[in-house]
Amino acid sequence: MQLISSQMTGYIKKASWIRKMFEEGIKLKQEFGAENVHDFSLGNPDLPPPSIIKETLAELADEADQPFFLGYMPNFGYPDVRQRLAEEVSKEQGVEVPADSLVITCGAAGALNSVFRAVLEPGDEIITPAPFFVEYGFYADNHAAQLKPIPSKPLTFELDLDAIDAAINDKTRVVLINSPNNPTGAVYSREELEKLAAILEKHNAKRERPIFILSDEPYRFLAFDGVEVPSVLDIYRYSIVCSSFSKNLSMAGERVGYALINPAIEGKEVLMGAIIMSNRILGFVNAPALAQKLLGKALGSSVDVSIYDKRRKAMAEVLDNAGFNYTMPKGAFYFFPEAPGGDDVAFCATLQEEKILAVPGTGFGCPGYFRLAFCVGEDVILRAKDAFKRAMDKA
Repeated sequence: MQLISSQMTGYIKKASWIRKMFEEGIKLKQEFGAENVHDFSLGNPDLPPPSIIKETLAELADEADQPFFLGYMPNFGYPDVRQRLAEEVSKEQGVEVPADSLVITCGAAGALNSVFRAVLEPGDEIITPAPFFVEYGFYADNHAAQLKPIPSKPLTFELDLDAIDAAINDKTRVVLINSPNNPTGAVYSREELEKLAAILEKHNAKRERPIFILSDEPYRFLAFDGVEVPSVLDIYRYSIVCSSFSKNLSMAGERVGYALINPAIEGKEVLMGAIIMSNRILGFVNAPALAQKLLGKALGSSVDVSIYDKRRKAMAEVLDNAGFNYTMPKGAFYFFPEAPGGDDVAFCATLQEEKILAVPGTGFGCPGYFRLAFCVGEDVILRAKDAFKRAMDKA
């Protein structure tokens, strides 16, 4: 009970900024009307799912009276969906991925936790570039491991490879990357990833247990201006990819994703078996049946990425007008500008005075910046133009 209590205290403290902004948004909308509040706090995709989802739901309704329609299945997921997913992932990654390298999971969160349960021992360390998705720390806690954030390069948020190299020790088991990145929109280049792989190979030569690269990729589909999102699979042998369909199919609530083991890993069968068993004993058992059936038909489809790109450009116009300092995001649907004066918490309070909701970078392990999610209507972004300028003038 003491451990659970301390973990919950830590959770409340670390996660409070996102929750606080959400709660403040409810109050502001009630007081001033939703149309007068500019809410950029949550990364909740607002585009409707592709039309294939609606069509498939209608088809599935006609099949719902069949025996075992939503019954048990193998823990790795429906075999036919697993096979179709392998074919689609092979195209995305540019690497031939057999179906037996995949486990269908309860979203990327289920995939990450299943992988951690399979490869971590108590006391192991997970290195991740900061800023980072706040849940990573709690996932590490779930498996008695330690998250070790390494600050990225200021403003551009490129990997600080020298700092990562220096942080690796005998306890390091995983380097967890997220590209395109939440909250910065950074995309790690092939050159960066190749240098990271070389660093890990150097350390692996002195170790019995290799260090894994675990790549969290729910935003892989959302890269702009022709930017490449390189595959770690053909760069580093000890790599695992986790992803979901929350963003590209706008199916966040359906909780369906996957864990993908690099087919080149020695002893792949043992590791795959461990991840499948972890998926089961952590209580996920398998991804929801209906979500998998939808996924099987929708693979290869996507929401309209051009809509997000238009919003990105609109947000850049608004921030430029106000005089903010930022790096244009290469992917995902977030901006991570510098907070004027360096105090992100104080500046987010100033934004709130102008009925703008943003999340302080402190909530992502990176004070001095703030996150804006542009998965909102373009009209919301453009309406906030004068409010951002007033907030900047106050700073």
